[in-house]
Amino acid sequence: MNIGQAAKRSGLSARMIRHYEAIGLIVPAGRGDNGYRRYAEADLQRLAFIKRARDLGFSLEEVGRLLDLWQDRQRASAEVKALASAHIAALERRIDELASLRDTLRELVEHCRGDERPDCPILRELASGCSTGSQGPS
Repeated sequence: MNIGQAAKRSGLSARMIRHYEAIGLIVPAGRGDNGYRRYAEADLQRLAFIKRARDLGFSLEEVGRLLDLWQDRQRASAEVKALASAHIAALERRIDELASLRDTLRELVEHCRGDERPDCPILRELASGCSTGSQGPS
């Protein structure tokens, strides 16, 4: 099948498939007599694996490692579990960071009157991070 068909079946864009080839996550597809890329079922399985791993938030580097482990029939499942556990820990840290950001923003929104007056604690907080220390544009 050609790249368009592989993209449709895998749920990835043709551009992403070419990118994964370029960075070595998948072996570049063979070419037909017409010069078009040709994908086999094994390629689709690998693309589906990559898509699912990316959907779960694994980095490209982690996906590469997972692919290596998937292909290695002598692997220890402990390696896979360790990689997934580390990813969970990173996700939990990110969730905590996002929750903190949400709470800060929620507090700012609660303190903003949201009326016709120019005073706004949200903008004041954003401006507090400016190097000039000004409360508005010059």
